[in-house]
Amino acid sequence: MSVFNQSRSRVIQIIFAAVFVVITAQLVHLQLFSPKYKMAAESNAIFRKVVYPDRGIIFDKKGKALLQNTISFDLVVTPIESKGTDTLALCNLLGIDTAEYRKRMRDIVFKNTAVRPSVFEPLLTPELYAKLYENMYKFPGFVLSERKARTYPYSIAANLLGYIAEVDTGFLRKHREEGYEMGDYAGMTGLERSYEKVLMGQRGVQRFIKDNRSRIQGAYENGMYDTAAIAGKNLYTSVDVELQQLGEKLMQNKVGSIVAIDPKTGGILCMVSAPTYDPNYLTGNQRRKHFAELLVDPRTPLNNRGLGTYYSPGSTFKTVVGIVGLTEGVITTHTSVSCAGFFPGCGNGKPKCLDKGTFTLRTAIAHSDNTYFATVYKRILDQNRYGTADSALRIFNKYAYSFGLGDRLGVDLPSEKKGNIPTSQFYQKRYGKFNSCTIISNAIGQGEVNTTLVQLANVMATIANKGWYYTPHLVDSIEGGDEYELLEQYKVKHHALETISDSVYEAVHDGMQGVMEFGTGAAAQVPGIVVCGKTGTVENYSHGIKQKDHAFFGAFAPRNNPRIAIAVMCENAGFGAQSAAPIASLMIEKYLRDSIAGDERKKKAEEISKTNLIPAQMKAEMARRDSLKQVKEMQQIQKKIEDNSELNNDEEPEQEPRPLKDSTKKKPVAHVAVLINDDKKRKTRHNIL
Repeated sequence: MSVFNQSRSRVIQIIFAAVFVVITAQLVHLQLFSPKYKMAAESNAIFRKVVYPDRGIIFDKKGKALLQNTISFDLVVTPIESKGTDTLALCNLLGIDTAEYRKRMRDIVFKNTAVRPSVFEPLLTPELYAKLYENMYKFPGFVLSERKARTYPYSIAANLLGYIAEVDTGFLRKHREEGYEMGDYAGMTGLERSYEKVLMGQRGVQRFIKDNRSRIQGAYENGMYDTAAIAGKNLYTSVDVELQQLGEKLMQNKVGSIVAIDPKTGGILCMVSAPTYDPNYLTGNQRRKHFAELLVDPRTPLNNRGLGTYYSPGSTFKTVVGIVGLTEGVITTHTSVSCAGFFPGCGNGKPKCLDKGTFTLRTAIAHSDNTYFATVYKRILDQNRYGTADSALRIFNKYAYSFGLGDRLGVDLPSEKKGNIPTSQFYQKRYGKFNSCTIISNAIGQGEVNTTLVQLANVMATIANKGWYYTPHLVDSIEGGDEYELLEQYKVKHHALETISDSVYEAVHDGMQGVMEFGTGAAAQVPGIVVCGKTGTVENYSHGIKQKDHAFFGAFAPRNNPRIAIAVMCENAGFGAQSAAPIASLMIEKYLRDSIAGDERKKKAEEISKTNLIPAQMKAEMARRDSLKQVKEMQQIQKKIEDNSELNNDEEPEQEPRPLKDSTKKKPVAHVAVLINDDKKRKTRHNIL
């Protein structure tokens, strides 16, 4: 054989040998090392059941459970195993048609493949569970899977607690490293979201052997590979359930919020957002439908107005202006300013003021005189030592920032807004060169100044403490310890600027006490308790049209040993002294004395709860929505009548058409009262308190 042929033969042998080695190696890998086909084979013979743990419970400060766990069941399907299912029988039990059945199956296969179990019908009612249980032999591939669901014994604090829901593909992509699977439930809002990793616990898994007809035959390997579910940890909060209940009662038929804080700890005692809803409404198998209703409600009950909406704080901001003015030395406690009904310092007569006379700091706070605080603000920005209003505004903003304004505080709830303390850069971009008169509205908490209500409550707490605060938070401790260090940030004491002396705070305390004793908040005194408060009334516009003023009130009590700092806001409710202040007064009394004393005060609470202050624009939108809903319902009824008429005509063509009986009448529907006492049909309006 020639050398050339020998060489070619050797190459062919090498190629064959290499191919043989590759094939052999792959076979060894598949047989001994790769779990892919082993898992595929086992999935045909082994049923994997996820055991969901109890989620952690959330308790109030007195150990009362704000929510609890209950047992529910999901109908779970593995599509590839569902051949031979009595589709019609299943659809009849679930109240769906075959088109909906096919759609659900397509969605499940698309999202989670045909070989993995997926939830077909979640959170079954006891009645539906019983019916399905009796007929499961008709539905191969379907199983009833136990699920822990939430119940809310007090039916309060919906925006504070949040809700849980089944994860979707978007959630799984965002949290791909956290071990979630299709069919899992997770916290979506509120404390359920913020403390999800603590509350969720760890899923367990049980494996069962199946026969060739997918029937369970027993535990796989005697449970050797099963894992136990580990319950989530409990949360212990600063919330006072009775105070929260009272707050939600007082805010019925109103739009706004109440936030109360313990100044010593930063613990949030209550956070009311109105209108609200019963958190039980977002449980059960009608959760999606109910969520859609709340989502399109013009009153936006899903929005937590305590931290998810910001407003101009109005005259409550004058406390900060007074503190800065005293510290900067542009006024003393004896400085007096005269008001003729308007501020003359900028030549345009604005801002106006309601009370004419001459005021010192104490009486200016007590009577909320605009001219006094416009004068103070102008003097701060016009100081020669800072050169320009641009530089002076930066100094003023440092004070404001140190009180927790202008940025997120870091409350342990999602969706907190920043608010706004307008900067020099902002005004330079808007006006070019500006001066104190350009932005004089800031002096009275309007203009571009915006705060959330939790920020305003925190300002009250800082003033009460004479210059320090802890970040407001809801959770005080976690069962078994703070493994993830979620609470560390709430142990840090924050200080306002050290240049502010205790005497400055005392001077502002004097003025705030005057508010309640002889000033704008005198009608909202709490008998026997020294309260320091500040009313606020804020102009607002919608699409350039002036609306009724927003009502604000901020306070702390008692003066010498503050135990509660509170902020109340009612949209389009007029003067703060008329609506917001009385609400705060009752809340303070309830917390400090554990009850509201006397028939007169109790009667006041009932009157406030029945007062309807829903803004006119919102009422109009609600009426429009209800009208559209009625039209839609009438169209559906008419269609049913026509369908029934056609059916009768087809069955009895020779007879005279008979009048339809029950089928032509709209059957009464039991509506769930979701939003707290809307009182939509009340014909007489109560006077603003």
